[in-house]
Amino acid sequence: MTSRAAVLGSPIAHSLSPVLHRAAYAAMGLDGWSYDAFECGEDGLAGFLDGLGPEWAGLSLTMPLKRVALKLADTVTDLAAGVGGANTLVLRDGRRHADNTDVYGIEAALTEAGVAAPASALVLGGGATAASALAALARMGLTGATLAVRSPERTADTAAVGERFGLAVRVETLDRVPELPPSALVVNTLPGAAADAFAEPVAASGAALFDVVYAPWPTPLAEAATAAGATVVGGFAMLLHQAVRQVTLMTGRDDVPVAAMRAAGEAELARRAGG
Repeated sequence: MTSRAAVLGSPIAHSLSPVLHRAAYAAMGLDGWSYDAFECGEDGLAGFLDGLGPEWAGLSLTMPLKRVALKLADTVTDLAAGVGGANTLVLRDGRRHADNTDVYGIEAALTEAGVAAPASALVLGGGATAASALAALARMGLTGATLAVRSPERTADTAAVGERFGLAVRVETLDRVPELPPSALVVNTLPGAAADAFAEPVAASGAALFDVVYAPWPTPLAEAATAAGATVVGGFAMLLHQAVRQVTLMTGRDDVPVAAMRAAGEAELARRAGG
């Protein structure tokens, strides 16, 4: 039986999802499965979904599609609704089922690195990934976290996500990061080089670091934390584990080859870095 899946978003050329999912299919013996990448903006998602045939099993969604996907789904998991975004659409029996595997990816990445129960956390940034991080921290047992952002008035929705999951969220401005009490874990969701300025205070705090950036790696923030002897988790681990969960949801199988997917992803990142 032929089954199709794909990742959609804009921009999409950089996505590692095809490498990860194809590696899973190969290791699982799913010869009839294919996984592609399509450039798609918010305005194009409804039309894309309407054009899919019964051979489609699911879609991975990146920015800017995670919010609009909730409106186009027939069912939405409590997790996706609570976070306010879906990165996964499972297509089954003519219906669209929205889910969020980013939260699972964060939990799994931290747990495998030995950071399963941080006593406190500081999250840098207030976007969609920060919202998923707050949900993950709440599910891991935290009762409170600090959210450091550029504009507190623009991040009420993100703070509300944490509160929906039972997390008391304290909002501070990024310029106050060096003055804040040390946290057991720092989660960086800031894009590009925006977190470089915080490398020294984060390293000095002794906190474990989860930096969602995966390329280029290591970031100056990760290098500083590593040099200080801290546990450092990179964004690739989150990307890997959210994809593992997606493969399970789309194929209905639990025997997902994490090691094969990890090896394929690391090889592709090395190829890109060398190229």
